[in-house]
Amino acid sequence: MTGVAHATADIGLGNYTVSLVAGVHTLTADETVAPGGRGLGPRPHELLCAALGACTAITLRMYAQRKSWPLREVQVDVDLQLQGEQRLMVRHVRLVGELDEGQRARLADIAERTPVTLTLRNAASIETTVTVDV
Repeated sequence: MTGVAHATADIGLGNYTVSLVAGVHTLTADETVAPGGRGLGPRPHELLCAALGACTAITLRMYAQRKSWPLREVQVDVDLQLQGEQRLMVRHVRLVGELDEGQRARLADIAERTPVTLTLRNAASIETTVTVDV
């Protein structure tokens, strides 16, 4: 099996502030002050929304560049909503550039098939192992 991405998360005794390493990049995640966090970074669900937004923007930029289309900017807004027991991610994509109707439609189609979109839609399986150090 080929690895597509890798990240680690470490938390010590401090409430909720997590040190993350994603690839070679360091990040911080946290909770807001209300549940006891310090607000030092995005909450985990915000990181999930950011991952979908980033993947969408990058994929659309790559596709437009390969086609030499006049796409100047892509803005992606992602909102995670709870609807009873269901979760819904609402994504709004804003394309800037003199694109014709066919190009806009193709980019909208591509947005539905980005790698992170497919991972979320296909509900990736999660295997967990737990070890304990004293």
